[in-house]
Amino acid sequence: MTIRLLRVVNNYYCYHKQLLLPVKYHNFSFSTSSCRTNSLPSDIYSDLVKKGKLNEDKHQVLVMTKFDILNESLKNYEPPKPTTGVFGQLFKRVLSGNPEYKKSNAPKGIYIYGAVGGGKTMLMDLFHSISPIKNSKRIHFHAFMSDVHSRIHEVKQATAFDVKSGTRPKVYDPIPPVALDIAREAWLLCFDEFQVTDIGDAMILKRLFTSLFQQGVVVIATSNRPPEDLYKNGLQRSNFVPFIQILKDHCETVNLDSGIDYRQRRLPDGHETKYFCKMNCDANAEIDRIFKFLCSKENDTVRAKTLIIKGRNVTFPKTCGQVVDSSFEDLCDRPLGASDYLAMAQFFHTFLIRDIPQLNLTVKSQARRFITLVDTLYDNRVRLVISSDVHLSQLFHDAKSEETVSDENRNLMDDLGINSKSEGAQASIFTGEEELFAFQRTLSRLAEMQTKEYWDAWENR
Repeated sequence: MTIRLLRVVNNYYCYHKQLLLPVKYHNFSFSTSSCRTNSLPSDIYSDLVKKGKLNEDKHQVLVMTKFDILNESLKNYEPPKPTTGVFGQLFKRVLSGNPEYKKSNAPKGIYIYGAVGGGKTMLMDLFHSISPIKNSKRIHFHAFMSDVHSRIHEVKQATAFDVKSGTRPKVYDPIPPVALDIAREAWLLCFDEFQVTDIGDAMILKRLFTSLFQQGVVVIATSNRPPEDLYKNGLQRSNFVPFIQILKDHCETVNLDSGIDYRQRRLPDGHETKYFCKMNCDANAEIDRIFKFLCSKENDTVRAKTLIIKGRNVTFPKTCGQVVDSSFEDLCDRPLGASDYLAMAQFFHTFLIRDIPQLNLTVKSQARRFITLVDTLYDNRVRLVISSDVHLSQLFHDAKSEETVSDENRNLMDDLGINSKSEGAQASIFTGEEELFAFQRTLSRLAEMQTKEYWDAWENR
C-alpha cells in the first residue's frame, strides 16, 4: 500500500495548480507578476490618489497602515519546514489521527469586513500585487473551497482501499495532507469574499485552517460579515463556532465601512448601460445588437459549444469564440455550482444573459446560483450584459411574508426532524437570510459591471 499511496500522492501534487491572473480594479490594474516592489502599500495607495485614480478615504488609509506593518513583517518571515521528507510527512499524517506539528511564529494576517462597495477587494489586491512573497495566491473563497473538496476526494480515493489486502486504514483524516499541499504551493493566501453558507464547508473549516496555520500560512481575507457573524444561523452552527476564535487568533480584524458604495457612484448613463429592462426597451433587440457587434471581433462562427467540466458536458446553444449568449434558465436552473461557473469564466470573456426574472425567496436555489455566478464573473473580470423583467434596483424582492420554504427544503427539514415551529427552522438555509444579505453585494457588483471602466479594464489587460 505504501508504494501505491506515494505514487498517487505524487500525481495528486502535480494536478492542482491555480492560474494567477492579473488583478484589475476600476480603470487601472495590479499585475501579480510585475508589481512587486520595495514600496509600501500605503505609498502605492497615495500615488493612486494623487493621479486621480482613487478618492482618498480615511477608512481605507487605516487599512493600508495595517498592510504596511504586515508587509514589513513578511519580509523577515519564513514558514517552518517539515521535520521529515514531504512524502514521509504526508504518509504519516494520512495514517495517523494525531499528527505532530511545529508551532508557527507567523505574523497575524488581516480580516477586512464592511459594507459592499467600500474598496475591500481593491485594497487586498493592491497589497497582494506588491507583496514580497512569491509563494502567494489570491483566490475567491468559493473557488478555494471547491478545490479543497476536490483534493479531499482524491486523497480519500488514494488511501481508502488497499488492492492486495482489501483493507482501509484504521485511522484516517484527509485534511492534514490537503493542508500540507496547499501550504507547499502558497503560504500567503488572499481570499476575496470570505463567506460560509454551505454546511459541508462549515464542518471542515476548523480542521482545515488549524492545519494551515500550523504550517505557517498567513491569511488575508475580505468579507461583508465580521467573524462573529460567519455562518450565522447555519445548520449545526455550534460545530462551526470554534473556528471563529481560531480565525481571530491568526488574523487582525479590521472594519472598513465608510458608508459609501464606490461602485454605485460610477453608475453609467443611458448610453453606457449593459443592463436592459424589458419595461423600458426592446431588450432582446439590444442583446442581439451587442452580440452581433462582439461576434465581429471574434475569429469564429456562431455555433453551439460544449464545455467538459469535471467529466460533465455543459452545453451552450449559442456562442461565438469566447462570447456566450445564454439565458437565466441555462445558467441558474441547471444544478451548477462555483466550480462550474469558474470553468466558464476562464473560457468565456463575455456573458450575455437574457430573461432574468425578479428573484425572491421562493426560488432560493436559483437566487443562490445567480449570486455565485455574478461573484465568479466579477472576480475574474468577465464582461456581462443582461436583460431582465425589472430594473436593477428591483431585481431581488424580499418576500418575507410569503411562503418561502421550497419542496427541496421541506424534504431536508423532514429528514432532519425539523418542523416549522422548532429552532432549527430558523437556520439561514431555510429562511433565505444569507441570500438577502449577499444580494446587496450582487446588486453593487452588477452596477459596476456595466461601467465603461469595468469593460475597459478587460480590453486593457
